[in-house]
Amino acid sequence: RVLYKKNILAFRGSFRPVTLVNVDMYENSFEMFKKENKVESENTQVVFEITLSTLRNSGGEIDEQDFMDRAHLLCALGQTVLISNFQEYYKVVEYFSRYTKQRMGLAMGVNNLVDIFDEKYYRHLSGGILEAFGKLFFKDLKVYLYPLKDKHTGEITDSDNLKVHPRMKELYKFFKYNGKVVDIKDYDPTIMDIFSREVLQIISDGEDGWEEMLPENTATMIKEQNLFGYQEKKDRKLAQEANSQK
Repeated sequence: RVLYKKNILAFRGSFRPVTLVNVDMYENSFEMFKKENKVESENTQVVFEITLSTLRNSGGEIDEQDFMDRAHLLCALGQTVLISNFQEYYKVVEYFSRYTKQRMGLAMGVNNLVDIFDEKYYRHLSGGILEAFGKLFFKDLKVYLYPLKDKHTGEITDSDNLKVHPRMKELYKFFKYNGKVVDIKDYDPTIMDIFSREVLQIISDGEDGWEEMLPENTATMIKEQNLFGYQEKKDRKLAQEANSQK
């Protein structure tokens, strides 16, 4: 019902937790998507997708509470969350295409796009990567690409200079020059050093400074609900400081 006959813009990620970069990617790609032919806001569904493969802990089990925490944080931002068991992007697009024939968009970072052009993910298909891409880039689908900043050199990687495997270079050029991959240009350069896994580590270590890397409501919820081990680690750090002063 949610997807039926809608234009769909999808984001895949772990969102553990959702950061300012995720919000920036969403806002910019959504504005670009709405400018596409026949796309109207009232007939467009934005979906934040979390695949089950990212929900597993080190023991291979599904951490249901962790998943619920992430979903609640996204829902609190007014977003719709989809939990799937699709490891490959083309399966997500196939699923959406069951319910709509309208335009589709995928917003993602550079590393995600490079992974899409990795042949190892398609060895189970008789047609290999070409079969997968036929399903992924069918009809009017576009990829809205968020750039990557090198933390050491400051170099920005976008669709013009990203590197895929040499065997995939011509295939990538085909989709790039046919407008299937477009760059998000109006990104915020001041937040490009923010990564979810690093924010999570800071929270886990009981350190300060992570709040400004997240939407305000998200940071507040993490503190109030003690998500991602926030209070446990914080209390432990305070106890260690107290002991050191004795």
